[in-house]
Amino acid sequence: MDTRELLKTIRQLEIATRKAVRSQLAGGYHSVFKGRGMVVSDLRPYQLGDDWRAVNWNVTARTGELYVKEFIEERELIVMLLVDISASQNFATRGLSKRELAAKLAALIAFSAIRNRDKVGLCLYSDEVELYLPPKKGRPHGLHLIREVLGHQAKNTGSRLDKALQFVARVVHGHTVAFVVSDFLDPPKHQQALERALRVAAIRHDLVAIEVSDPFERELPKVGLLQVRDVENGRMLTLDSDDANLRRAYAQQQEQRLQQNRERLARLGIDHLFVSTDADPVVPLVKFFARRQSRAGKGAA
Repeated sequence: MDTRELLKTIRQLEIATRKAVRSQLAGGYHSVFKGRGMVVSDLRPYQLGDDWRAVNWNVTARTGELYVKEFIEERELIVMLLVDISASQNFATRGLSKRELAAKLAALIAFSAIRNRDKVGLCLYSDEVELYLPPKKGRPHGLHLIREVLGHQAKNTGSRLDKALQFVARVVHGHTVAFVVSDFLDPPKHQQALERALRVAAIRHDLVAIEVSDPFERELPKVGLLQVRDVENGRMLTLDSDDANLRRAYAQQQEQRLQQNRERLARLGIDHLFVSTDADPVVPLVKFFARRQSRAGKGAA
């Protein structure tokens, strides 16, 4: 993608996502991700029915009249986006590539946060951390973030989410809302390291896993002989997609992989969204915010 095409794509993405944020996402985001507490905004004379715990006794003693404290929510949050840019993210058979879907999800989350005056940071990773943008506020920073998700040229092909989580733990201090956007196809030999990193991150942060997937990855189309290559290790394989047993075994294997990831995230207490490249990503985000809000309401009841 050349510079002109990249800028055009970013502008189109900004228009679409800002509209979705205003109409569907901003309220849900604000309700789900609370600020760090309540801060005193003003003092006013006591009125019948006010909570006595809000009385400012120092001012009351000085003036001889009852004064109470007014509070507002301390809104500012730190939101981190950890986006997988390994080679498998470039895969596309219909609709968007997983990389383009990740950019759209990042834009939706970033503009929701920016609209609520929160800071947003970015960590792009392959099998190493490739780019880090510290959390900041404002539209220009949001556009910079999206440009990097779409346009950054990955140096490596593999995927190591555990390294990205460890990096963020070192450079971002305090409680963070962290969104991981990935296909979660880290190599089997690194799965134990990944689970340990997820467990630690889930304790330190409000961690949300957004799993992106292409339909082809879940079900082989019936199109005859297929030559496929693992884009992360280069291995080639020929498949006969007309073979019903092969298609069935492939679908079962992929469903098992997806189910194992769902179960692991649930066991670690990590919220999980599944988003396909052939679907509108706004819908699962809206449902996620509603689900989180409902769960919070039940917890407070």
